[in-house]
Amino acid sequence: MGKQVAKLKVMCARSMHQVVGALTEAFRRESGHAVELSFGTVGALQKRLDDGETADVLVLGAPAIDKLVKAGTVGTASNIATTSVGITVREGTTPPDVSTPTAFKQALVAARSVAFSDAAVGGSAGVYLAKLFVEMGLADAIARKGMPQQSGGEVANRVASGEADIGMTLIAEIVPIQGAHVIGPLPAPLGNDTTYAGAVTTGSTAKDAAQAFIGALTHASAHGAWEAAGFKVPKQL
Repeated sequence: MGKQVAKLKVMCARSMHQVVGALTEAFRRESGHAVELSFGTVGALQKRLDDGETADVLVLGAPAIDKLVKAGTVGTASNIATTSVGITVREGTTPPDVSTPTAFKQALVAARSVAFSDAAVGGSAGVYLAKLFVEMGLADAIARKGMPQQSGGEVANRVASGEADIGMTLIAEIVPIQGAHVIGPLPAPLGNDTTYAGAVTTGSTAKDAAQAFIGALTHASAHGAWEAAGFKVPKQL
């Protein structure tokens, strides 16, 4: 009797779309399982779940997954990868000093225009940055010259095109954009890491295949793909 082929639905944070897309292709080839990927901001995916949408695998920010574990919506969680909010400038330009919070603030004040992830979209970077601007006393300045964007990729594109002097979003969303150069994460102690975790939903009818999918994302053979995409792999993997 042949192996049972499953059709999996995976809901995943969109900052991971390139690397998860590539790893999913390999998983499809090796396992024979069909996988439907659905990407969105963590906030948007959470709303879809709240509205009753279902999936076999959820890959979201670790805090969101922890809540779902406590609610009994998913089983045991596995940490998959971590990325940080990073600072980007146009390739070939002289980067400003962003090594300390004071220097970073001066760089933002001096910039003609600043692109960043829009908190209204619900992504983890945008929500964090909105709070950070207020805490740093930059809310008014950012309101004047800020360019909030719908995605991290659009932030990097604005910088690469020269429309924005400096940009901030998840490093993993900057790395794929040609012409945008990551000059570092936010300086300590402002840094903000986002760890993503995966879990199989308790309502999944293909739990073995779903667990195998998470295993493919966390396997040692996938570490290089994660790191090339601007992520760090949790040490316990």
